[in-house]
Amino acid sequence: MNMTKPARNLDPALQSMMPVLYLIATASFAANLSVRAIDPVLPHIADDLAVSIAEAAGLSAALAFTFAIVQPIVGAVADLIGKARVMITCLGLLGIGSILGAFADSFPLLLATRVLCGIGAGGVFPVTLSLTSDLVPIAARQIAISRVLAGAMIGNILGSTLGGVVGDLLGWRGVLMLLGVLTTAASIAVGIGLRGGPATASAVGGDFATLKHGYRILFANPRTKICFSVVFVEGCCVFGVFPFVASFLFELGETRLSIAGIVIAGFALGGLLYTASVTRLLPAIGVRGLMIGGGALLGIQLVVLGLGLPWQAQMASFVVMGLGFYMLHGCMQVFASELSVEARATSLALHSCFFFLGQTAGPILYGLGISHLGKMPTLALAAIAVTLVGIIGATLLVKRD
Repeated sequence: MNMTKPARNLDPALQSMMPVLYLIATASFAANLSVRAIDPVLPHIADDLAVSIAEAAGLSAALAFTFAIVQPIVGAVADLIGKARVMITCLGLLGIGSILGAFADSFPLLLATRVLCGIGAGGVFPVTLSLTSDLVPIAARQIAISRVLAGAMIGNILGSTLGGVVGDLLGWRGVLMLLGVLTTAASIAVGIGLRGGPATASAVGGDFATLKHGYRILFANPRTKICFSVVFVEGCCVFGVFPFVASFLFELGETRLSIAGIVIAGFALGGLLYTASVTRLLPAIGVRGLMIGGGALLGIQLVVLGLGLPWQAQMASFVVMGLGFYMLHGCMQVFASELSVEARATSLALHSCFFFLGQTAGPILYGLGISHLGKMPTLALAAIAVTLVGIIGATLLVKRD
């Protein structure tokens, strides 16, 4: 796979697929809108259902963990019965889970609905990427994936904000009901929009023999271990630090949780900056430059985070961090899409699974590092690791002419 000489203009195949990509991005937006939306209303849930805040926080953990572990299963199912069908079904499942959660009268029942939502959300994200990869040739895939990621990033930005605003007006049940209605409506709209089109035609399923063959090719490919390993480290180093942002700000005397949210939102803004600039960055510096440059930007910003700058400067730093992350991660997703064409949904789902497992391990490793080594040494080690991810990925994954 050679992605070192991209065309400067949009590929005609990409232009013709833009209406379909917008529908796929809508699915990605709706799924990501639901992931973080209940975080602001967890105190209200704890009060209403007579549990502690720590127990209520388990709702977010349950969704995130289910999101990670379900992806290889859903990816295999998508390869067997069709990607568009699975994507729409999972989006509908997410909507139903949110609506059921709005009527939950006990914490265990609400927890069960969040697990159901985790299955739905976890099934949408990798399938949107694999379906995009089916529809768009490799030369234009980097840009196409960035468009789908834009939907996910906007969903992440609006999710927590929407949850807080609606929570103040209608309570946590109103948040879940609104999410359920919006997600179900998106499932219906995307299903109607894709019906009979190229997305449905390109995502026809196979059988177990085809899937087994795809797995054999996937794990026989030496790049598979590299892809999955570096994305795990990337998830640890980048997203593992997010839970500590508020505590870092507390050290500076900034105790408003809303400020921590604004700082972290800068990361998603950096992702949107990547989406807007990738058509110029890709021809200018190539895939190798994107990966090395992205890893370097991440490393620098992790060190900057340890300097204890005012929150306004930290938000700007997170914008740069988001740009660097998507420069690196966007390339990794394109590589994952080519590990096995026969099991593309499975490959991208496993890639995403390792990424989210990295996000699960990251906070634990950061916590151990900060308590035993201190904040700056821990951030410096993470900076070195993520910089090496960019260099190693560019060296071992990008084919030379």
